[in-house]
Amino acid sequence: MSDARAPSVVQQLWLLATTTTTLAPHATHLPAWLTAVCASLLGLRVLLSWRRGKVPHQALILLIAVAAGVGVKIDFGHFFGKDPGVALLAVLLCLKLLEGRSTRDIRAAILLSLFLQLGLFFYDQTLAIAGLALTGALLATITLLSLQDENAPPVAQLRTGAVLLAQGLPFMLILFVLFPRVQGPLWGLPADAYSGMSGLSDSMTPGSISQLGLSDAIAFRVEFHGSPPPPTQRYWRGPVLTSFDGRTWRTGRFTTAAEPAYVPAGPAYDYGLTLEPHNQNWLLALDFPPPGVPQARYTSDYRLVANAPVRTRARFNLRAYPTTAVGVDENRDVLTDAVRLPATFNPRSRALARDLATGTPSHDLILARTIEHLRRSDLTYTLNPPLLGTHAIDEFLFDTRRGFCEHFASAFVFVMRAAGVPARVVTGYQGGEINPIDRTLVVRQSDAHAWAEVWLAGRGWTRIDPTAVAAPRRIESGLAAALPEWEALPFMMRPSFSWLRDLRHHWEALSNTWNIWVLGYNPDRQQDLLKRIGFSRPDWRTLGLLLGLSAGILTLLLFIWAFALRQQRDPLDRAWSSFCRKLARHGAARHPWEGPVDYGKRLAMTFPRHAARLKDIAGRYARLRYGSSTDDRHVRDLVQCIRRLNLK
Repeated sequence: MSDARAPSVVQQLWLLATTTTTLAPHATHLPAWLTAVCASLLGLRVLLSWRRGKVPHQALILLIAVAAGVGVKIDFGHFFGKDPGVALLAVLLCLKLLEGRSTRDIRAAILLSLFLQLGLFFYDQTLAIAGLALTGALLATITLLSLQDENAPPVAQLRTGAVLLAQGLPFMLILFVLFPRVQGPLWGLPADAYSGMSGLSDSMTPGSISQLGLSDAIAFRVEFHGSPPPPTQRYWRGPVLTSFDGRTWRTGRFTTAAEPAYVPAGPAYDYGLTLEPHNQNWLLALDFPPPGVPQARYTSDYRLVANAPVRTRARFNLRAYPTTAVGVDENRDVLTDAVRLPATFNPRSRALARDLATGTPSHDLILARTIEHLRRSDLTYTLNPPLLGTHAIDEFLFDTRRGFCEHFASAFVFVMRAAGVPARVVTGYQGGEINPIDRTLVVRQSDAHAWAEVWLAGRGWTRIDPTAVAAPRRIESGLAAALPEWEALPFMMRPSFSWLRDLRHHWEALSNTWNIWVLGYNPDRQQDLLKRIGFSRPDWRTLGLLLGLSAGILTLLLFIWAFALRQQRDPLDRAWSSFCRKLARHGAARHPWEGPVDYGKRLAMTFPRHAARLKDIAGRYARLRYGSSTDDRHVRDLVQCIRRLNLK
């Protein structure tokens, strides 16, 4: 087909399907106004195709492009980066589709679509994104096939496109296994390489954790090697908050070391932790990991932290000793920080602390009295706590009596400090849900939790969960079981959607397999694989040599296969070769790069008296050769037609 010819309706439909499939996943990352612009341009293209209207003038298209560019600059503040780059490509694709006047425009739009399909992986590399990108690539291939034969049945084009993609699978596997692995995100500009990551923060204010309670995003997955610990020991330790300014808790002073400041003791639990990227260095391990965790250090507040922020999905093989005593000989400065309070906040809570501490110097007794007071205070656990003012802890304990875990932990630690007992807030995750499909414990953002630690002489830091006093079912059975009956549950936690949760379990089990075997194929696993096949010290030179040899051998095998097929041509190919030889004798030899349809059109112009017959032969051969099936009767008819052809 000449590039000057306008695209047919079939070609435009395939291109629209490719463009829509490519752009739809980007809608969640693009600004709302830009998504609306792209949708409007695509809608205009459909309307023009339906009514066979004229393509807008190039001046109007240029004006839209400039306006969109200005909007991107205003919205993002710059042009250089992942987000503005993808936004500009999305607009350019829609404009190229709108101005499509020739098959050359279609090819340009296909190239832009392929770039945007790659851009999907800048944001996510999940199985769903891979499936969408593969679907987009298949539609792009079919669109290119339609340029060669627009009359081919859709099923035949779909089959041919799938076969073409399947032929690339061996090369894809070679590249996946042998291409040097680069640990890190696909996009490396610091301005937006790690944008969009969510999770815990190193500070806590009223309502900060309850916002996570509405999110079903996965924080990490755990595979226990044996029986898991009971729910009361499933506390995944994150930031330890010591500093308090009257409203916000923040991390205090701590140091890191290569070895923990405790001796592990008691029952042990072995598990594998697959941590989603959160751009922080805490590892959210169970209390308390032993020495020897690779690529990690131990903090003085008994956390396990990575040597660098976790910016890609990471897997750690860990062990936990939940009953280990920590901080028995705690540093005096740490204990001093753990009783410090701002001077002018929450007078009623201070008075309560004095009452609880009256008549006893025993921290154990003060602790028992405080827990009993909370138990009798009729506090309500809720995802929708009311807004609190300056004296937030007073208002929670004495007025609203409704709060989430951060309210309980903050109030408890404040009262303990006011009574002279060292205490601090610990944030992290508690619990998790076992996926019945692959028996993996899935911990979501909705499992984010805050609890308290108090320091008791002879016992060290002891975990106290004030939330368990008011809502014990939160610890045993999760968030949904702890909320009041009158409070609306998050969507996926509602009993009426149990079938939807079952589907999610299957999907998440499949995604976990993808994460482990595909996304988890990191440089270490690549090195291990090469060592197993005999390369003791593989480096980039070894990888390059293996990659070149493997690709060369595969190419040679495909060449031998193609040559064998050529030697064993079927009757259809023999008839077509006879046709080409016959026309060559009349001075119209087929060019090596020329497809049957284009060859037939050139023959029609060369031999106008026989134009209809020549185009018919070429078209019939193309449909039989590249269609979904080869009918023997139609092949015989074509052979007879070629034999009867006489150009004299």
